[in-house]
Amino acid sequence: MMTRTHTKTDGTRLAGGAAIQLDGVHKSFGDLHAVRGIDLQIEQGEIVAFLGPNGAGKTTTIDMILGLSRPDEGAVHTLGMSPRDAVSRGLVAAVMQTGGLLRDVSVEETVHLTASLFVQTRDVQECLERAGIWGIRDQRVGKCSGGEQQRLRFAMALVSDPALLVLDEPTTGMDVTGRRDFWSAIRSDAGRGRTVLFATHYLEEADQYADRIVLVRHGEVVADGTGAQIKARTSGRTIRATLDRPDRAALLAIDGVEALDIRGESVTIGARDSDAVARVLLTSMGARDLEITAQGLEEAFMTLTSDDNEGERA
Repeated sequence: MMTRTHTKTDGTRLAGGAAIQLDGVHKSFGDLHAVRGIDLQIEQGEIVAFLGPNGAGKTTTIDMILGLSRPDEGAVHTLGMSPRDAVSRGLVAAVMQTGGLLRDVSVEETVHLTASLFVQTRDVQECLERAGIWGIRDQRVGKCSGGEQQRLRFAMALVSDPALLVLDEPTTGMDVTGRRDFWSAIRSDAGRGRTVLFATHYLEEADQYADRIVLVRHGEVVADGTGAQIKARTSGRTIRATLDRPDRAALLAIDGVEALDIRGESVTIGARDSDAVARVLLTSMGARDLEITAQGLEEAFMTLTSDDNEGERA
């Protein structure tokens, strides 16, 4: 793809090269090996979704990209320098899911306080308008809804005009219109060279807005590509059914089952031969409310990150 380099508001233009570079990165916490040799390169101007189940190593990896921790092995470079240097120069900003807000300060005052931490900043009004909260600029933060607070965090991140924006569940609490407007602003910024790395549980957002999707499982990258490429990694169809007492071992023993998710009486199965699996469910296991659908990103996610699929790799 063509690399787009970011130009800051003061005219500073970053040199070409990767926005994020991870080479053989490992990180452990005692006996827990959270990140296991991740190699990852993200170019300037890309929008990349970083996805995985809980405990996959996403947060640990993001912490190293932000300079909040260091790898035990391997190297992490952010915008061609150490993560801490990139952050200290105002080149990196993060929108986290919680924390970082003073409840008794107004929305506009909060962004002004953030701007005071940097030498070069964007206009505060512009940042509030891009985040869609100029209309509530005089409102106290404690009176803002969860979605409005997330928009405020976005405005705070924009004020240093970062070249790299890291988002953790950025649209939590936003309604459908708010989510659409938010991603429209993100796409516009990326078009000018800003790099965006985001983690989300809304898989449809990753499918619709990311240039690339990186899937991690047990601290390793198991898939990396466009949404279409990720979905193409998994064959077959998805079967959903209701069983009175689902037996994991018995279900996994059915010929053709590739992935399995059990939630109460609800069973979701990724299968190569959906008709054959459905026949067993209906005739031998008393399944009801059975439906078969083509696999989308959610099913690909389940298949590629499931503990029942140890052999899958990027």
